[in-house]
Amino acid sequence: MEETDWRFKIAHREAWIGVGLALFNFIWWFGFAYGLGSRPVEEYSYIFGLPDWFFYSCVVGFVLICVLVIVIVKFFFTEVPFDEEGDV
Repeated sequence: MEETDWRFKIAHREAWIGVGLALFNFIWWFGFAYGLGSRPVEEYSYIFGLPDWFFYSCVVGFVLICVLVIVIVKFFFTEVPFDEEGDV
């Protein structure tokens, strides 16, 4: 029985981290967009001329996800060589 290459384990873990970040992004966006955005228009409050639901879901969400991706890649992802183990 052939043993799985160690790089596949790292790639699998990093793929799950990416899926988790994507799910977090969707939940953040959906929660603010439909949570705050479901009110009548007369009750909206505005931040920098944007409705608060849009500002929190799209602007703050984008900045937050960018920062999270940078931190996750810098501290949790591993540099993996693409060449075969026997090649020099």
